[in-house]
Amino acid sequence: MIFRQLFDPQSSTYTYLLADPGTREAVLLDPVFEQARRDSALVKELGLRLLWTLETHLHADHVTGAWLMKQRLGSRIALSRSCGAEGADRQLVADDVLDFGTRRLLVRATPGHTGGCLTYVLDDCSMAFTGDCLLIRGTGRTDFQQGDPGAMFHSVREQIFSLPDECLLYPAHDYRGITVTSVAEEKRFNPRLGGAIGLSDFTGYMANLKLAHPKQIDVAVPANLLCGRPQHDGAAAADPGWAPLTYTFAGIWEIQPHALEESGANVQILDVREQGEFSGPLGHIRGAILIPLGELADSIDKLERDRPIVAVCRAGGRSAQALNILTQAGFRELANLAGGMLRWRAEGHAVEGGEST
Repeated sequence: MIFRQLFDPQSSTYTYLLADPGTREAVLLDPVFEQARRDSALVKELGLRLLWTLETHLHADHVTGAWLMKQRLGSRIALSRSCGAEGADRQLVADDVLDFGTRRLLVRATPGHTGGCLTYVLDDCSMAFTGDCLLIRGTGRTDFQQGDPGAMFHSVREQIFSLPDECLLYPAHDYRGITVTSVAEEKRFNPRLGGAIGLSDFTGYMANLKLAHPKQIDVAVPANLLCGRPQHDGAAAADPGWAPLTYTFAGIWEIQPHALEESGANVQILDVREQGEFSGPLGHIRGAILIPLGELADSIDKLERDRPIVAVCRAGGRSAQALNILTQAGFRELANLAGGMLRWRAEGHAVEGGEST
């Protein structure tokens, strides 16, 4: 079987691609909106036909790439019926089966982190994809979206720990760089649910985690209730050809610092900070044109219309606003520098002025 484990560093999300080598039919688990370009490129490079994008649950920390993958590759969307999402092609329940070529994924309902969590088990029980129900040496939280520690305890013990000990478990997230575990390992070493830990111990532990809500929850949950379909135009448009860009759910094309450095003289770099910031500690990118954001609408004629523009500020917020102004003025080849000058400097790219690091 063809298997790839992919990672989104912003949300620490794992995305999984599985395909049958004979028929080249594939499924993609837990895609991320900002990684749709990467994922669709991989599917095409491997010569696969993506049948399904599958969600382990309704995510609160990122927007799913399911809708974008459907636009790009014609794949269908499947997730738990209990999620209550609109736009899915199939609403899954326990014991459903998803075929791809000669292989199958078996659906197990594992509520607890949310009310609509699923675990997908490969037909030979060699692999299972647990979402946020069971993490590596941990579990997902249970304090929002119909979370229930008692339900999670029974889900793990009855639906996941009942798999063969040698079954490999792949979570939706890991924040320490660990990629895989096994049923036997988690039974023995998971500090929340392993060993002889009982239901009351587990529920008491989960009740006292006191975690902050995910930063993206107010954006991610409403978007994921629509299977990741944006409420603005542009997401399904063809990728720009002038640089490798990433389309964000906010409706903005972003360029990574290394890609901007490689683009060189092909683009105009528009710095929208104030003069004091431009010549301040962070310095500025060589060749950048300084037009503070407040002056941009009246200074459009300082920019060329036949060359792409990359907007830059301290961290990426003001430059995103600058793109809206430029779009309204008729500019089309635009991108925001991801992370702004803070990231540019942190990654060691060249600057003019500024303080030495």
